[in-house]
Amino acid sequence: MTKSMPAWPDYELLDFGDGRKLERFGELVFDRPSPQAAGKRTLDAATWRAATAKFQGDKMSEGRWKKSTAGKPRPPRMVEVPLPNDQSFQMTIDTLPTGQVGIFPEQLDNWQWIADRVARSKGTCRVLNLFGYTGASTLAAAAAGAEVTHVDASKPAVALARENAEQSGLAAAPIRWIVEDVLKYCRRELKRGSQYHGVVLDPPTYGHGPKSEEWRLVRDLPKLLEMCRELTQDARRFVVATCHTPSVGTAELAAYLSDGLFGHCGQPPKSGRLELATEANRKLESGVYARWPGL
Repeated sequence: MTKSMPAWPDYELLDFGDGRKLERFGELVFDRPSPQAAGKRTLDAATWRAATAKFQGDKMSEGRWKKSTAGKPRPPRMVEVPLPNDQSFQMTIDTLPTGQVGIFPEQLDNWQWIADRVARSKGTCRVLNLFGYTGASTLAAAAAGAEVTHVDASKPAVALARENAEQSGLAAAPIRWIVEDVLKYCRRELKRGSQYHGVVLDPPTYGHGPKSEEWRLVRDLPKLLEMCRELTQDARRFVVATCHTPSVGTAELAAYLSDGLFGHCGQPPKSGRLELATEANRKLESGVYARWPGL
């Protein structure tokens, strides 16, 4: 991006190490697993014990939350996510059964980039958000003025995304909420002759659609990106893909995106690592991204 983006007062990575991370969302503090959290913790044990809630277990989805009984604020709570041009949106923070909390803070730079790209667009900007989860990328685009189609296979996730839109004052925004397998949806959109100006993808390593359709990233991402090429061929302004699959690094994701959108002699996107940083600038890697155009 060509200019600095606003900071995020409602989020802070407090500490990490020994396979776990300690994060603050507003007034809530969570202790939960993070496979990338190597090294030793820097804060004392008492600070970690004072968390609002701790996910007990070594892996996400294989454990349970233990909430503090010390009279602290309890989830759910709303946090504000800042965007360019003094805009923002609201996200619900809660202790979900999977060990997640309803938001991926390492994506802040991408949310702000999406809003910036939409704001720079002239005229209507139609955005397709695939694997939309609880809606942060959707709300970033909608807050900047885009028409958004939000697709996710999880009905509860889409319901929470809609609640986040309402809390953000975007209930009347032009957002279509679709509970569907992304490959099936994109095939139907191609048959309809639909076109989009921007695409956002945050695919899982493995997953299942509403009717048990199987998703495997290494097998299915190339064909999904080929469909995204056709869905944007007349109007493409931006595409961003992120990935948390250990075997897919920055070069691999950039190659997926370039080959899918442009063929083997395609335009190189910008790629990099998704990171969180403590106040002392200790960095926790949290996946990779690839963006076109490479700004």
